[in-house]
Amino acid sequence: MKRREFIKRVAPASLLPFAINGQPITAFGKLLGADAKDFTQTDKVLVLVQLNGGNDGLNTLIPLDQYTNLTKARPDLYIPEDKVLPLNGIDGTGFHPAMSKMKNMYDEGKMRIIQSVGYPNQNYSHFRSTDIWMSGGNSDEVLESGWVGRYLSEEFPNYPNGFPNDDMEDPLAIQIGSLVSQVCQGVAVNMGFALSNPSNYYQLLSGNYPDAPDSWAGKELDYVRTIARQSNAYSLKIKEAAENASNLSDFYPEGNRLADQLKIVAQLIAGGLQTRVYIVSMGGFDTHANQVDPVDSNETGYHAYLLETVSEAIHAFQDDIEKLKVDDRVLGMTFSEFGRRIVSNASTGTDHGSAAPLFMFGSKVKSGISGKNPIIPEDATVRDNLEMEFDFRTIYSAILQDWFCIDKSDTDTVLLHDFDKMDIIQNVCETSSIEKLRRKQAGDAYITNYPNPFSSETTIKYYSDGGHVNISILDTHGRIITNLVNTSIAQGTHEVQFNAMGLKPGTYYCQFQNNMMSQTKSLLKIR
Repeated sequence: MKRREFIKRVAPASLLPFAINGQPITAFGKLLGADAKDFTQTDKVLVLVQLNGGNDGLNTLIPLDQYTNLTKARPDLYIPEDKVLPLNGIDGTGFHPAMSKMKNMYDEGKMRIIQSVGYPNQNYSHFRSTDIWMSGGNSDEVLESGWVGRYLSEEFPNYPNGFPNDDMEDPLAIQIGSLVSQVCQGVAVNMGFALSNPSNYYQLLSGNYPDAPDSWAGKELDYVRTIARQSNAYSLKIKEAAENASNLSDFYPEGNRLADQLKIVAQLIAGGLQTRVYIVSMGGFDTHANQVDPVDSNETGYHAYLLETVSEAIHAFQDDIEKLKVDDRVLGMTFSEFGRRIVSNASTGTDHGSAAPLFMFGSKVKSGISGKNPIIPEDATVRDNLEMEFDFRTIYSAILQDWFCIDKSDTDTVLLHDFDKMDIIQNVCETSSIEKLRRKQAGDAYITNYPNPFSSETTIKYYSDGGHVNISILDTHGRIITNLVNTSIAQGTHEVQFNAMGLKPGTYYCQFQNNMMSQTKSLLKIR
């Protein structure tokens, strides 16, 4: 594997310093100067809660106004009507009885329910549909990058050159898990950092690792641990942040893996870590069989256990960040790759479906419900599915514009298409500061362009350290459209024109390679 491909693909596992990922810093370097654009400074945090497997939305948020048809479609699964948890001020919709904690959050104005979220031409494969949600692409396009990674690449285009640095030493994104998922994959490198699991996190803080075996493998393990502790700047910053704050909520349940992950997130946010995005996850939602316990009127069972786990974890996390006085900085969102079918199957379960509800939580969400209950046909069949009401990328657009405070043109660049934003987040951008990049600040910028966006032609300005330079224009699928430079270039600042006449409007990438150094910048062509 080539070095460049290695850096792009490998994310740090268990705090080992492989693909060291970015910091919330206004990065720029050798050549931007007066051409530098403003970068948005924000201390806002997004927490993504992934429900792996495809959550059954009809048993999570129950459409009481469709109850007769629901019981016909799911005679062995439906929740008794008198057990459904009603929502304050809302008729015809209620939570599963296992979700009392999230129901209370909704009633207190700390949650937004978005009905029937999905995307056109639903794909029913776990892997492919997850890719679509992570990348933010259409169902007919395969993208290597993720929407969070593209956002971070757009905000910090110089990364990883000149990072980390004294101005900002924190990871841009942290995922609790052994690998950083596609959602953090940037245009050129992965922008995320992995904490392999909660146990590893607490071992890092205490320095107390289990004894290594008395063997050659044990000696190697001791060496790896020593190098990790000594050389990983991010692990030091994470430890420092954790030592600055302690969890204050008493609601974290024992044995709840999702709560264990969110507990870490709350501690790091309160401890001053300026990481912008955290990703936590929970599996098990592929409920093809034994979804409910019929002995207990379908109120309990495996799906009830999953929903209770999620509900209690999110409630404890919200309570914690409020007591830690950082809740005004934190926005949370659950998502799953798809919902389930309307009609139950012969195994007391449900098969892969389409749209499902999505939950936004935090003190800065606009509480309430977006959309209407999904329509359930009177004589639903196994082929019937719920219609999508909201494209998930309209939610991403709202997060980017109303939470991370980037403008519409940059949002279109990140999402690769033009999506309207939903009105689901309170106005938090009025006080966001805009700071011009200073010359030779943190990070090394080797390439920029002006104007951007552009209609037909843009000037690519680049810095060569001397030696061979290759500058290529790529589409969003990574295919090379044209080579602008492919020769030896003397040290210094140079320019080359990119004429995009004949190309469709949209996002393109300028990939710069100078010896072993590479950098990629997004270009936005408009009409």
